[in-house]
Amino acid sequence: MSVQERRAVSARRESLLGDEPGAFAVARFVRVTPMKARRVGDLVRGLGVDDALATLKFAPQAAAATVYKVVDSAAANAEGTEHLSRADLVVTKVLVDEGPTLKRHRPRAQGRATRIDKRTSHITVVVTPRVEEEPVAKAPAKKSAKKADAAKKAPAKKAAADQAETADKPAKKATAKKPAAKKATAEKKES
Repeated sequence: MSVQERRAVSARRESLLGDEPGAFAVARFVRVTPMKARRVGDLVRGLGVDDALATLKFAPQAAAATVYKVVDSAAANAEGTEHLSRADLVVTKVLVDEGPTLKRHRPRAQGRATRIDKRTSHITVVVTPRVEEEPVAKAPAKKSAKKADAAKKAPAKKAAADQAETADKPAKKATAKKPAAKKATAEKKES
């Protein structure tokens, strides 16, 4: 099956990437809570694939090993199916969805039982080639000069109004510190 045919078939690819080049990988039913896996996903989002793998290799979280495998798999998919260079790939999306929850029970005092939820996750990683941004054309200087003049005038007026208000109000009385209490305790210790 060619790449074009596969693109036409995969609705999941269409929802994640659209017409952009790139690839994705999914790990389903992973026995880690989604909240913990999202913390690890936030570490690598926006990094290059090599930097992301290095970060995950030394991350102390237990979910880092699974996310490492998914990032590596997504990079391999991009190399194999899309013929993209691994050095140019960037982790653009890390989605962690909640999977089914395993419900277990633990015996407690007085014949009771409490439920233990063992949560699972579906981890999806999307990698795309790095896009170099083009410099944005600057706006005409006349408009920005007018805005700068207005911005300079506004704070000056506000500062003058604040000074006028403080001049009308009586000065606040300074609060006295309480060093006497420390002295009294020191005198008790000496005697």
